[in-house]
Amino acid sequence: MTVLVVGAGPAGLAAAHALARVGEPVTLVDKAQRLGGAPILSGYAKLIPSGEWARDAIGGMVRRVQEAALVRVATTTTVSAFEGEPGRFTARLSDGASVPCAAAILCTGFTHFDSINKPEWGFGTYADVVTTTQVEQMISSGQGVRCPSDGRKPERVAILLCVGSRDRQIGREWCSKVCCTVSANLAMEIREELPQCHVYIYYMDIRTFGLNEDLYYWRSQEEFKVKYIKARIAEVTSDGNRLVVKGEDTLVKRPITIPFDLVVHAVGMDPNVDNRALAEVFGVGLQHHGYLARGSAYAGMALSTRPGVFVAGAATGPETIDDSIAQGEAAAIAALGVVRTSAVQAA
Repeated sequence: MTVLVVGAGPAGLAAAHALARVGEPVTLVDKAQRLGGAPILSGYAKLIPSGEWARDAIGGMVRRVQEAALVRVATTTTVSAFEGEPGRFTARLSDGASVPCAAAILCTGFTHFDSINKPEWGFGTYADVVTTTQVEQMISSGQGVRCPSDGRKPERVAILLCVGSRDRQIGREWCSKVCCTVSANLAMEIREELPQCHVYIYYMDIRTFGLNEDLYYWRSQEEFKVKYIKARIAEVTSDGNRLVVKGEDTLVKRPITIPFDLVVHAVGMDPNVDNRALAEVFGVGLQHHGYLARGSAYAGMALSTRPGVFVAGAATGPETIDDSIAQGEAAAIAALGVVRTSAVQAA
């Protein structure tokens, strides 16, 4: 009997491969036309902390799964119904197929914050206010970092942190975990491509967690001369020629009004827009921010609130790619336990 894996980003790819590697059949379902999740579908550039291009690192994971004989892949497909109990579930897919499965692993990821919800910071009003995802796409496409309004190379770039994170006014109280490190990495990539460009990072706090402090925070300042300004940003406007970032430098307690060619929103991680529907179909809970709820972390890493249904990666909250992969493999082990237990009971 198969294990159903829903979502083919890093966590789902890792879970599917781990199960196939030990001889268990997998049905891998994704609503998109392509496998790979956000790193592939959103055109990420170099990943942290490895520095590998997303198309190579995650693309390799995609190829590994596509070549696995025990993995059945169903793209542009969703799960419309899920019934039964551990070892004896039945999933009905949007294409009408019925899939008997012993367990399910939800690796359904996240949604990038939509900067339209922060209008005072200029996104949607000025063409040269973009997101970190859009800058990643510029770099990964080979076109280089350019001002969308006229294609010129920017001479001054501002990166605004915590756009859609740690902001109670718009209902986003959580830290998105990766934005500080991603922004420092992008700042270095911009300076590497455009050595004459001045890059500023505006922050409330810097959270390059774990082992990333020296590799990104300090290296970006000391080697790449990226400038960090602790500030509260009020608005992004235009003087007719350049964008203008207005706010307060909170260290020296004075107002700031600084012109830039390009302003970049470091967008946070929102819950997957499909989470409410997913929770209803799979009979699992949602935590109060709208992510899929975990079961007891001490009883098992990948537990959801329903026995036999497991969760991994950014479906449960902001997560790094590396940790999403680790959680996908942990979920595979948990699902394997259900498979083997049900096989013994049936014997």
